[in-house]
Amino acid sequence: MKNDLFLRALKGETVERPPVWMMRQAGRYLPDFMKLKAKYDFFTRCRTPELATEITVMPIEQVGTDAAILFSDILVVPQAMNVPFEMKAGVGPWLENPVRTAADVNKVVVPDVEEELGYVMDAIRMTKAELDGEVPLIGFAGSPWTILCYTVEGQGSKSFDKAKGFCFSQPEAAHALLQKMTDTTIKYLKAKVRNGVDAVQVFDSWGGMLAPKDYEEFSWRYIQQIVDALKDEAPVIVFGKGCWFALDKMSTSGASAVGLDWTVTPDLARKWTNNSVTLQGNFDPSRLLSPIQEIEHGVKEMIDGFGKDRYIANLGHGILPNIPVEHAQAFVNAVKNYKS
Repeated sequence: MKNDLFLRALKGETVERPPVWMMRQAGRYLPDFMKLKAKYDFFTRCRTPELATEITVMPIEQVGTDAAILFSDILVVPQAMNVPFEMKAGVGPWLENPVRTAADVNKVVVPDVEEELGYVMDAIRMTKAELDGEVPLIGFAGSPWTILCYTVEGQGSKSFDKAKGFCFSQPEAAHALLQKMTDTTIKYLKAKVRNGVDAVQVFDSWGGMLAPKDYEEFSWRYIQQIVDALKDEAPVIVFGKGCWFALDKMSTSGASAVGLDWTVTPDLARKWTNNSVTLQGNFDPSRLLSPIQEIEHGVKEMIDGFGKDRYIANLGHGILPNIPVEHAQAFVNAVKNYKS
C-alpha cells in the first residue's frame, strides 16, 4: 500500500499526520459525478461495477483523500432481502409496501449475498485494480436499526415515528427483522472483505432517534454482533449520528475506530471513550461553506483538539451537494499540511 496512513491510524500507531477522508466523498458535490447522474439513475450507478469504480476513484484523483470508500448505498442490502426499494425523484428512498407486520417480516429473506450482491463484489475487485495500492478501500453497510427505519417507514423521515412505533408495539417482529438484517449484513461485510476491502464502516445514521435504553435494545446489540463477527477479519469503524451517549460502549466494542458527528467536542469524546480507541470526525459539513481561510483554521483547531494520533480527520456526516470542490480540497489539504 503506497499510502497506508489510514490503516496505521486504525491500528493506533504513531503517524506523521492524521489521515483524511470524507463521508459521501464519492458523489454529489463533484461535477464529474453529476454528469454521470444525468445519464444513469441511482441504482444503475450502484449496480454497474464500471460506474461504481469510476465514482469511487474520482475523489482520490480530484480531492486527494487518504482512503477511498466504495460508491454504493445502504439500501442495496434490503433490496437483496426481498425489500424492493427504489430511489424516487424529489422523495429519495421509497418502498411501495413498507414492512409493518409479523407477516411482512416473514417475507424478508436472508439472501446469498455473493449471488444477490455480486455486482458490489465485482465493483470492489475492479476498484482495487484501479486504485493499484494507491490508498486503502473502505466498504460499508447501514446498521440494522437504520435499515429498519427506512423499511418500516417506507421513506425518509425527520422522526421515524412509524419505525419506532413498530419496535415498541411489536417488539418480537421488530427483533426478528433486526436479526435478519444483522445476519445479512455480517455475510455482506465478510464478502466485501474477502473481495478486497481494507476496512469496513457501519453507518447508524438514525441511532440518535432512540433514547439510550431503546438504543441499547434496538440498535447497539445488533451492531455489536456485526463488530464481533468482523473485527478479526478487518478493522471496523462504527459511526452513530447523535449517539454521543453510546461512545463508552462503542469504544470497548472491539471496533478499531469510532466516528463522531459535530455535536461532541474532542475533549469530551476522548473522555467518554477513555482515550482507548481511534476517533474519526467531526467537522460540520456545513462549515465547508465557510471561506477557505476559515476552513483551514477550523481544521487546525479540530486536529489540535483530538491530537494527531489515534485520529482520522473526517466530516461529522456526509458532504453536502452544494459544497464547492475547492472547499473540499481545502479541507483535505489543511489536514495534509497540519503541523502541531
